[in-house]
Order: sequence, then C-alpha cells, then structure tokens
Amino acid sequence: MSRALDQLLAILDIETLEENLFRGVSPQVGWQRVFGGQVIGQALVAAYRTVEGRSAHSLHCYFLRPGDPAVPIIYSVDRIRDGGSFSTRRVVAVQHGQAIFSMAASFHKQEEGLAHQMKMPDVPLPESLPSEAELKQLLIDRLPPQVRSYWERERPIEIRPVDLTRYLSPEKRTATQQVWIRATGDLGPDLPLNQCVLAYASDFTLLDTALIAHGRFIFDPTLMLASLDHSVWFHRAFRVDDWLLYAQDSPSSGGGRAFCHGTLFARSGELVASTTQEGLLRERRRD
Repeated sequence: MSRALDQLLAILDIETLEENLFRGVSPQVGWQRVFGGQVIGQALVAAYRTVEGRSAHSLHCYFLRPGDPAVPIIYSVDRIRDGGSFSTRRVVAVQHGQAIFSMAASFHKQEEGLAHQMKMPDVPLPESLPSEAELKQLLIDRLPPQVRSYWERERPIEIRPVDLTRYLSPEKRTATQQVWIRATGDLGPDLPLNQCVLAYASDFTLLDTALIAHGRFIFDPTLMLASLDHSVWFHRAFRVDDWLLYAQDSPSSGGGRAFCHGTLFARSGELVASTTQEGLLRERRRD
C-alpha cells in the first residue's frame, strides 16, 4: 500500500467524540481550503458509524463554506429514521462555529430485485494507457507551477485518462471525458470502506469536465471554481483497488454554474455508481 493511501485511510478514520459526534482532520499539504472529496468521505464514515447491517445507496451533499485545513472538522450526525429496510442520516460539518457542509445519506438492507444497467463505453483498458509516472514525464514540464506541485505529490488514487489530447492542445471540445481510477493499494472487500474511498475520489476531475467545452483547465488562474453540491448513488458492490472507469459529461454550464454527471463501471462492465455535481464556474474580475 502506498504511503499516500495510508494517509487517506488515516484521515477517513475519524475520531469519535461522543455519540453521534465525530472529529476529522485534514492533511497539511499547503492547500488553501479542504478538498471537497475529503469532507464527503469523512461525512460518510461518520454516518456509517451510526448504522448497522445496511450499506449506503445514496448521498446528497452541499458545500456551504470553504473548509479550513488548519483546524479539525466536527461532524454531527442526526439519526433521522431507521425503518424496516432503509435508514436515513443527516450529517453537518462544522468549523469555527459555522456549518461548512451538509449531507443527507440513505442506507438500505441487502435484497434482491429486478436488475438492468446501461452499457459501459468501449474504451482502451487501463493497462494500455500511460501510467501516472509516465504521464508526469510527458506533461510535467508543460504545466504551470501550481499544477506541477499538485502532480508531483504522491496521491492515494491513480488516474489514467483515456484521451490525453485535451492536455496537450487546449481547444474547445465536446464536454466529455473518461478516466480509469484505482486506489494505490489493497483495500480488501469491506464495502463501507470502498464506498467511502470512492466518495472521496468521485470529486476528482468531475467539475473539470465542464471546462473541456471552453478549452480551459481546472487550475486556470483566471477562473473561480468550487463545488456547490455533489451526489453519489451506489448501485452494486465494488472494490476501488481494482480499476474503475469514470465516464463523465457536462450537459450544461451558464449563469456562473456548471453541471456535470458521471458513471462508474467496474472493468467487468458492471455499473457500480453514478454521480452528479454542480459547481461554481466564474471568470475572475481583473480588479
């Protein structure tokens, strides 16, 4: 297991303060605000700590204020309902006495039912694509300093884009992309852990999809970008330490916001999760 994945699992292992009350910390890597996927993952862990015998099937999040990496985040869980088949939880994350994030999550006991799914896109397998180390060699000298420092860090999730051309030629294209993602170490078969790690990883690259239509990049200093809300639906069991195809598209942007959609497939072709996100997408004023 990589050191970065070890650190991620330690960050997701939040501290229990009292019944329904938990504390999480952020990695000290020089970011100005907490990564949204971290808060989603920690909030899902907090909700899971109050549920027994059921697995998450959906979560819906709102980012209310930027998170401060320098101080802990307090997660308060409201046990809204435990029914015969479903459990509902509400999680609020607090810093400096103010809510920075809220999440509603639903958990479902395992049962059988009618099943169908959409087909996985026909894309090259991850083994045929450049590794992250090879991508760094190819792209690192072309990146601006703030992007280069991000890519140079060891990361808990490896990402292999199916199409590299948008990174090499910033032109306007159809707002779609596919990337293979995988945790950089063995997570085992524990479904709640795999769901929490995927919730963390699902925030990577999703909002970036909207920028493809405009020939822009996520670290563009002339843009102001931030996640506003984020939803995940878990359809089937999966493991994040095996490759998942994250197919993403952005149906619309305008009015200072961009909407993005994603589907995640196991390499067997099973649809395991779906995501949506709306984010702030605003040109910075020159003054």
